[in-house]
Amino acid sequence: MKPINLAIADDHKIFRNGLKATLEDCADFNLVIEASNGKELIGQLATRTPDVILMDIKMPEMDGMQTTAHIHQNFKDIKVLALSMHNEDKYIVDMMKAGASGYLLKNAEPEEIIEAISTVYNKGFYFNEHLSVTLIKQLVGPGQADAGQQSIELNDREIEVLKLVCQEYSNQEIADKIFLSVRTVEGYRARLFEKTGSKNLVGLVIFAIKRGIISV
Repeated sequence: MKPINLAIADDHKIFRNGLKATLEDCADFNLVIEASNGKELIGQLATRTPDVILMDIKMPEMDGMQTTAHIHQNFKDIKVLALSMHNEDKYIVDMMKAGASGYLLKNAEPEEIIEAISTVYNKGFYFNEHLSVTLIKQLVGPGQADAGQQSIELNDREIEVLKLVCQEYSNQEIADKIFLSVRTVEGYRARLFEKTGSKNLVGLVIFAIKRGIISV
């Protein structure tokens, strides 16, 4: 498999260097662009095309939101993964509306950064488990499931459990509602993660929205 070509746009050199060191340890990635602001990044896109851009939100000359909007309009195949120190809904929603495909806090562990890049490249989106279900529904509109999702078949009971999981009910609450044991509900939840390839609640909610199982 060919490596994922990456670009980093961030005005803090120390952070860029730390991020580069993390990425260089992974053979699956190839850093092709490094920029200190959006204007510099866009200038380099004329000769090099990354698959994924790690984009700081606050930068001089041209900030992350302006740059993301430009890329979303002119470079449809490039995925933008927003980087920020802020975990506030407004920043997340604004970046997603500008065209970002995911959002990552700058203090994320190296393992999460690597996972986020791979996920946004392969699945087209990445949100961590700290996002609320309400916010996910704002960010992910209903639409066609991807090819992998189309082959996933859920039975009626699995769909019933999935709907309740997406409403953030606990295993005990779900068990009480549909008259099953907690252990049986845990089994259904584990099966849902396995079938959908989701690693956390966010993934299950996104799957359910895209398949039309829950409404936005």
